[in-house]
Order: sequence, then structure tokens, then C-alpha cells
Amino acid sequence: MVRTVILPTTTRAQQPTRSLGLRRSVHNLTEEQLDTLRGAFRAVMQIGDDRGYNFHAGIHGLPLRAGQTRFYCIHDDRLWLPWHRAYLYLFELALRDQVPEASLPWWDWASSLSHASGVPEAYAARYLDGQQENPLFSVRIPENARRDFREMRGEEFPEYTFRNPEPPDQLPDTDFAVRTGLLRLEELLKLGDFRDFSRELRQIHNKIHTWVGGAMLEVEFAAYDPIFWAHHTMIDRIWRMWQRDHPGASLDLQTLGQALEPFPLTVAEVLDVTTLGYEYASFAASVPGTG
Repeated sequence: MVRTVILPTTTRAQQPTRSLGLRRSVHNLTEEQLDTLRGAFRAVMQIGDDRGYNFHAGIHGLPLRAGQTRFYCIHDDRLWLPWHRAYLYLFELALRDQVPEASLPWWDWASSLSHASGVPEAYAARYLDGQQENPLFSVRIPENARRDFREMRGEEFPEYTFRNPEPPDQLPDTDFAVRTGLLRLEELLKLGDFRDFSRELRQIHNKIHTWVGGAMLEVEFAAYDPIFWAHHTMIDRIWRMWQRDHPGASLDLQTLGQALEPFPLTVAEVLDVTTLGYEYASFAASVPGTG
């Protein structure tokens, strides 16, 4: 039987009983907020059951659960944004179950700071104060996931997540469209049709996975890399901004009722982030890449 992630009824999207609060830019986190984030990641990484990091990371790719014949993650233009929003939401709840003040930050890979330095220092530093390992740097991939990879691909994958980032100036910036043929983020936000917006954003999303390299290149292991969550929080933030600019845009009725397997949520239940209980700090005051 496929194991399903079960939300307590008190945290279902339609009846939230607690707020997840503000999601902030990782570049703007205070030391105290960074310590809280690291503490939450460290705590879930020490749990071996379905409350733990490996369970949540594995939902995106490997290992396959009993009876599972495909990856749960969806990259269809209609559903990939709602599916990943539900994914982030469930993982953020798991973090807050261990550290109540924790929240997922976004990595604005289009900002001038990222364009100068690349991977944020919060994720790039292997050690903290030269001694303690940084839980945001790398994660051990469980053996059952690596075994499934060998059986499916006939290849070995390293025991720990790693990155091979390209030069920072290859991240999205004002010249991104010129180099890649993709829309600038400012142009992306002006698209009026959800399917068009979703398709174009997915192409930019893919470029970031490629830019980071390593585990982020593989669907099977991408979510094990802690920077995956910061990247997808940025994607979710851009969608939130688009929703603000296009309040009349909606998905078709069939899509709204679509279940987001394995989560007990439908597309309609994740459309409003305030109903889920979170918001993006100062999102209305800036365009991605300007901060």
C-alpha cells in the first residue's frame, strides 16, 4: 500500500489553527533566524520516521514506496506549481513541529547579491564557526534511495548531496533573456494566462536546477539538497506575486478539483497562501531580482 502523508484535520488548508508566519529572503535573515532555521533542519534530519527529513525529501523522487510506480512530483504545466506549494507547506509544518518559530526562506537567485556571490553563504558554508557542520550544506542520501537509483539507472550516486554551481553571473538577471531566450522575470509576471505563466516559470526553474548541479540535477535526489527548499520557496513566491497581479485568473474547474497525490489536498485548497497560513515578507514591494 502506498503510504500517504496525512495532515491532521486541524491543519487542513480550509481550517488552519496556526499561522506559519512570514517567509523571508535568506539574504535578510538575522543570525538568530538563521540559527532557528538550522536548528529546525537539524532536528528533522535526526528523525527516522515519516516526520523526518528523509521521508519528506524522498516524496519528490526516491525511494519509491510500496506499490508506487512513478515519482510523486509533478511537472505538468497545470499542476506543478500547486503540487510544490503543497509540498513546501507540509515540509514547513514538519519543521515547525520541531522548532515552532521556523519558516522556509526563499533564495532570490535573480538578485544582485546572488549575481555576485552565487549560492547563499547560509547554504554554501560547510562548517559553522569552523567546527559544527552546517545542516544546510549537505545531506546523506539514504541507502534505499541510492539502491533504487542503481536499479533504475544502472548508475551509482554519491552518498552525500553535492553541488557544482556555475559562475554567479550565469544566474538570472536583466540579461537572462538575451542569453537563454527565456522571459525576464518582470515580463513573466505580466503574462495573463496561468498555463503560459506556469510553462515559462518552469523553464526558468529548470535553469536554476541546472545551475546548481549535483543532486539538484536529478529528480530522484533534488529535494535532499537543502537548497532545493529555498529555490522552490522562491518559485512559490513568484507565483504568489503573479496571483496578486492577476486576481481574476483562475484554473479550469477540472484542475481545481485535482488531488495533489500523496497529499490530502486539492489544487483549490492551496491557491490562497493566506488560507494556508503564511505570507511573503514585503513581497508586494519588490520584483524578484531587484533586492
